Amino acid sequence: MAEDLTILQTADKAAQYQSLIPQIEALIQGETDLVANLANICAALKEQFKWFWVGFYLVKDNQLVLGPFQGPVACTRIGLGKGVCGAAWQQEKTLLVPDVEAFPGHIACSSLSKSEIVVPLFHNGQIVGVLDVDSEELSQFDEADAQYLEQLVKLIEW
Repeated sequence: MAEDLTILQTADKAAQYQSLIPQIEALIQGETDLVANLANICAALKEQFKWFWVGFYLVKDNQLVLGPFQGPVACTRIGLGKGVCGAAWQQEKTLLVPDVEAFPGHIACSSLSKSEIVVPLFHNGQIVGVLDVDSEELSQFDEADAQYLEQLVKLIEW
């Protein structure tokens, strides 16, 4: 298991992901504890991209329940279809939100959050959680983020 992270200092987002994803794969390889792996993924993403908030919500008792994260305190439970996370869960797809204030039913865990991307986690064809990333900047996330974060969550096994 690798425990050091090489942070790539470049404006090229694709290059940053291409450097980081293999490091995350090495970091979680052989570790069977889901919480440990989710925690390290959050830390690696936060360290590389300096996003405002990075975390996982896991489906429990028909709700999304806060899991490992990096950033300020967050909402603990989110219902199906509620906010961006609940909508991504309900729609079973990645959601890119350039301006959270314009998203119907947005849940404001922090007024500092301006844009968001939520990527579903699948296991045996069912959503078991979501990766949620928030930025203090408008329009922070794009299709490249969606592509690479979807690739990243496929590394998670349980």
